Amino acid sequence: MIIRSFLLLLALTLGAMTLPAPAFTADDGPVSGVVPGESLGSTSDADLWRAVRAGQSATISIPDREAAVLIQSEGENWRNIRNGPISTIGGWLLIGVIVLICLYFAIRGRIRIEGGRSGILIPRFTQMQRVGHWFVAALFILLGLTGLTLLYGRYGLPYLIGKEGFAILASASLQAHNLFGPLFMASLIVLFFTFLKGNIISRVDIVWMAKLGGFFGGHASSRFYNFGEKNWFWMSISLGLILSFSGILLNFPGLMEDRYIQQLAHISHAISALIFIAVGLGHIYLGVFGVEGAVEGMTTGAVDANWAKEHHDLWYEEVMAEKAAESGGE
Repeated sequence: MIIRSFLLLLALTLGAMTLPAPAFTADDGPVSGVVPGESLGSTSDADLWRAVRAGQSATISIPDREAAVLIQSEGENWRNIRNGPISTIGGWLLIGVIVLICLYFAIRGRIRIEGGRSGILIPRFTQMQRVGHWFVAALFILLGLTGLTLLYGRYGLPYLIGKEGFAILASASLQAHNLFGPLFMASLIVLFFTFLKGNIISRVDIVWMAKLGGFFGGHASSRFYNFGEKNWFWMSISLGLILSFSGILLNFPGLMEDRYIQQLAHISHAISALIFIAVGLGHIYLGVFGVEGAVEGMTTGAVDANWAKEHHDLWYEEVMAEKAAESGGE
């Protein structure tokens, strides 16, 4: 009995497999579960996925608005911009600045104190100013190196330290970047109020700029800060604010309802950082290596009188006038 039933079932199965599928025509009427053209409802598959790919939102019953979008198309645009123009142009910008610095040093050399050192020291920066400057400088270098590691590290470091080594380094860079970023924001506020005095643009700066600061010959007068130093101050504050606000949005994505804003924050963060680092390389070169005696103001707090006379002559005259007045009053 069991064998007969099995043989009957096998025969029915083979017969069903060999029979042609039924053909439906328009006269047969609608068939439940089958839509002509292999489409879903009244929308074709192509139209459906075209809308999904374009980031069109659907109707949902939960409060998360982003959950209504299956594919966020701006994410692909953000990835292409980050890995394309930003990485490429930013990389060439940094390389170009380094090449220009090397060429300038090869042609101009280190700018020496023409009259030699006088041995007379003039106080320039207080201890509080120096501590604040170097604290921000250390954070700037740390954040710059970790940021560049995250942006460019995957292009070469895995070949030097291995994939596992780079994974550890990238993770540490990310944690350090997120940890020290808030410290940079707080120190930036202190830096602003510490060095604001004397950094207001004046008529003397226009003349200084017209003479290109005397870096290619000639003399350009300036007060306590020249136009280059003032420009670096305001650029540091402006770019620092952009980095701070964009960094907050990146660290706390819950503050934004739209992921698109976070992608814009990431792009502005990367562009501002690359410009900041590029200009910072020039500032480091001139302040530490390029101009003799310049770094002493930020290390010992005092500069040689001849250095002050050559680079900040108007300030030097003010200091000498004050000393003469004090000597005459005694």
